[in-house]
Amino acid sequence: MKALITGGAGFIGAHLANQLHQRGHYVRVLDDLSSGDPAALLPGINFNRGDVRDIPKLWSLLQGVDVVYHLAARVSVPASILYPREYNDVNVGGTVSLLEACRDVSVKRVILASSATVYGDQRAQPVNETMSTQPAAPYAVSKVAAEQYLFTLGALCGFETVALRIFNAYGPGQPLPPAHAPVIPQFMQQVAGSGSVMIFGDGAQTRDFVYIDDVVEALISAAQVDGVDRQLINVGSGVEISLNALVEAMATIVGNKANVLYNRTVSGGIARLVADVSKARQLLGYTPSTQLVTGLRKLIEQDPLFQQVKRKQPRAGADQTSAVRTRLNLGNRPQ
Repeated sequence: MKALITGGAGFIGAHLANQLHQRGHYVRVLDDLSSGDPAALLPGINFNRGDVRDIPKLWSLLQGVDVVYHLAARVSVPASILYPREYNDVNVGGTVSLLEACRDVSVKRVILASSATVYGDQRAQPVNETMSTQPAAPYAVSKVAAEQYLFTLGALCGFETVALRIFNAYGPGQPLPPAHAPVIPQFMQQVAGSGSVMIFGDGAQTRDFVYIDDVVEALISAAQVDGVDRQLINVGSGVEISLNALVEAMATIVGNKANVLYNRTVSGGIARLVADVSKARQLLGYTPSTQLVTGLRKLIEQDPLFQQVKRKQPRAGADQTSAVRTRLNLGNRPQ
């Protein structure tokens, strides 16, 4: 197939583009490089710098394209509170512009990378796609609006649409910005470097961390299977872990003692969030295959940010992996 990936030089986008390219598909990437890096893309991928709101540019890039992956977005929850107008402009306005262009060029299917943040604080866990959304930040609001525009314009204009609500994706190549960094690379850097890990709240809050390879498999499947038009689908690991247990796992893997500091004056966010992935299993044939312990070890081994740690520490063997699972009560479930 021929695919266009907006935001394709970002963390998830680059992994998706490279995997599609390696499987023999033709891939075009559009990215404004506000956070992406074209150096992460394999040779042979057609990279284009530009804004997803530039409809004439979209017209040219969409020629001959079968499927569009819409990943271009501003993605920081804290930053969205400071800059809600920018998040609305890019995440909502950019989605509408892309959908207009897809209508004009007669694209067959559009896949939106949505977010688990749309669920907000839910009493029942794991969360499933039938639950009402309770967005608690402008970023989450923008994703709810993008979903609704996606399905509405797709139905009106005659192209298929799918929205994947992606939980906390992690893996090699994830950027580590100085502010509002993702949890796993930030904590790993602090633990591996014998620094202090700052946790907001008491660390008992749980999240669903899903390895990047599993996310990519779900995205690829969403472009190829039938019967997914106008479907919302969770993409997570299906297992929750507390932030305290996450830091403990990292400390065991790298062989350092974690120095954890707690800031209880600042909210740690929602208490629990874990995905029900039964719909993804049914519609996409999705089975998360990378356990958390394995994913963290891959991060240490493959991400250049942690290469120094890799040289200092021996490779975690089966005994160590088993010990971490036992301490965290993870068993053999997918993480």
